[in-house]
Amino acid sequence: MIFRTVADLRAQVAAWKAAGETVGVVPTMGALHAGHLALAQAAKAGADRVIVTIFVNPKQFNNPDDLKKYPRTEEADAALLAPIGVDAIFAPAPVDVYPDGFSTTVSMTGVAEPLEGERRPGHFDGVATVVTKLFGMTQADRAWFGEKDWQQLAVIRQLVADLNIKVDVVGLETIRDSDGLALSSRNARLSPKARMVAAALPRAMHAAIAAVRADVPFAKALTQASADVLKAGFDRIDYFDLRHPATLAPTTTRPARLLTAAWIDGVRLIDNMPT
Repeated sequence: MIFRTVADLRAQVAAWKAAGETVGVVPTMGALHAGHLALAQAAKAGADRVIVTIFVNPKQFNNPDDLKKYPRTEEADAALLAPIGVDAIFAPAPVDVYPDGFSTTVSMTGVAEPLEGERRPGHFDGVATVVTKLFGMTQADRAWFGEKDWQQLAVIRQLVADLNIKVDVVGLETIRDSDGLALSSRNARLSPKARMVAAALPRAMHAAIAAVRADVPFAKALTQASADVLKAGFDRIDYFDLRHPATLAPTTTRPARLLTAAWIDGVRLIDNMPT
């Protein structure tokens, strides 16, 4: 079932809840891949009813061209979800999410400020705003997000805690291709040559983690890994850093989370791994 309006979706959710059923949600922007499908499967195992939302959120894009280029493949997405047996797809139009006169933004500091927050001003405010709305629209009891967007997951957990939103946020381990590259809708924009080179990013991350586990100083391990990524053919690196897993504050002790963002072939790839 595909729902377009909040009223229709809420009527269905009300019926499920009246029957004593729990509701799970998997928020997505479409262009689904195996990582999204793993989230849907996890939700099926963890809730009586599952809603997958498909909405390309304009408020979290800093670059209008990036928003324009983002793939919109609803028909193909629905076909991928069909075998999993999700109970509903919620695919609203932008005007249904942000109607005329919409004037509210959920603004976050703290965990939203470093890394992506520094390089994409307003991005996490857009994420926090749409996620808050989706939680309200779907009335979900639990929500599933991928760990690939580690900072986003941290932001959403902070959001839920700060605003007392009654949703259990579940993180799912990053799904990777056979060469180790984290699955992402952006990977489809890579040329064949760049796609081969892209696997150098997770290799360098593994090497950096092995080095710090062997007591190599953090700075030395990160400098070497960054050099390896650029030597492999990446255009530039936005950051390659070890941070506290929960606060994302800089750290020089383990446990830590290695987070990176790097450009290749005009595409910005992000990834993270635990140390």
